[in-house]
Amino acid sequence: MYDSPSQVTEWLDLIFSYGSGWVYLALFIACFIENIFPPFPGDTFILVTGGLIAAHRLEPVMSVSLILTGGLASVMIMFSLGRKYGRDYFMKKNYKYFSAEDIIRFENNLHKWGAMLMIFSRFVVGFRSIIAVGAGIGRYHPIKMFFYSLISYILFSGLLLYVGYALVDNFDRITYYIKTYNTIAWPLIIGSILAIIIWKVYKVRKNNQ
Repeated sequence: MYDSPSQVTEWLDLIFSYGSGWVYLALFIACFIENIFPPFPGDTFILVTGGLIAAHRLEPVMSVSLILTGGLASVMIMFSLGRKYGRDYFMKKNYKYFSAEDIIRFENNLHKWGAMLMIFSRFVVGFRSIIAVGAGIGRYHPIKMFFYSLISYILFSGLLLYVGYALVDNFDRITYYIKTYNTIAWPLIIGSILAIIIWKVYKVRKNNQ
């Protein structure tokens, strides 16, 4: 989430001048391209949508349907790309730090822990697309991918909609919550990735000795 709710609200107010149908289209596109271009602030659009529902400017069922449809469509596209092209590519390349053996090990772990990973994937800021592509590379079951991703979208988007709905008159407070969340989440994510990289480099070098 990068842009403030106030800025997104201004964008949608401008679109409202052309009719509410265009706002619904903008919401669908925002949720769709968020997973294709991760820096896009799709989560902020969902937050603002909660506020617009509270103000009776958007219809809740239509809004939720478009959020889920747009988001899940792009998630499954990224998953399909990883499944169709990613696995064969990395298996053939057999990179030193991402070998064919690593992929097989990843597949086994994905079958054990995939449900938990997919359900919480929406809560992992900035890496949702990577998780979807990784699940494709790991040949995770498509139906399970869709089902658990749907649960994840319902939980996380429902939380955002509720916050936007409850704090419709205080978007500055929402901005504070967003900054606090990012302040906590990003160091944990980056630290975890660095730890995995360091562990992998150490393991490879140890095996080569």
